[in-house]
Amino acid sequence: MEILVCVKRVPDNEENEIELNSDGNDIERDDLVYSVNEWDNYAVEEAIQMVDEHGGTVTVVTVGDEESEEVLRREMAMGAEKGILVSDDAFENSDGKGIATILKSVVEKGNYDIIMTGAQADAGAAEVGGMLAAMLDLPYASLVNKIDVAGDKLNVGREVEGGDQEMNEIELPCVLSIQTGINEPRYVGIRGIRKVASVEIPSFSASDLGLASDSVGEAGAQVKKVDYFLPDLGDGAEMLEGSTEEIIDKLIEMLKAKGGLQ
Repeated sequence: MEILVCVKRVPDNEENEIELNSDGNDIERDDLVYSVNEWDNYAVEEAIQMVDEHGGTVTVVTVGDEESEEVLRREMAMGAEKGILVSDDAFENSDGKGIATILKSVVEKGNYDIIMTGAQADAGAAEVGGMLAAMLDLPYASLVNKIDVAGDKLNVGREVEGGDQEMNEIELPCVLSIQTGINEPRYVGIRGIRKVASVEIPSFSASDLGLASDSVGEAGAQVKKVDYFLPDLGDGAEMLEGSTEEIIDKLIEMLKAKGGLQ
């Protein structure tokens, strides 16, 4: 079983104080601490577990600059056998469709049974997995939180609205967007990172992938960021004081006064 997992290097929300840049069209990215996108980490762990049980290889791919290579090595230290860096100045400011176009060209260079993405990345649009599946004309399932291999098919569980679980049968090859909570991603130690530090990671440019410069990047983007802003702040929180019992009584009275309790 050959599995390709698409990963992304994103700002670490726990390590950064996110601020808008002076132009108001992006976040301030200087001196940010970066890490692998949380959803992607679950996708890589699931792929590794599937290969451990059924055989095959896991390859991780990312679209980014040279610094994105650290994300690939981290996932390789986790257990992925191969990494692919896709990097070109022409890719800068690609929209979701542009990223899917780039990834499609990578998929077509290999022979994969399953292509996985995280359910969403830092922009939160949750669109690349579905677009990639449509471009490849492959079956697709989103918000996947359970996978069972059944021959040349998969039984996949999906989280649907209301917290309900939906089970589907999907044929291989396919594209899956993985939800957090499907597993517990393993810890990656310094020893594992050092082990893959010298492994060669191939890099592909737009020309290597046969991509026209106007099909990706800002030139090919049909969705563009025009503004970033902070929402207006509401009234501050009211801190209740006293013993636990007194705080509970005050909270109940406040909820009653505001119509939250009858």
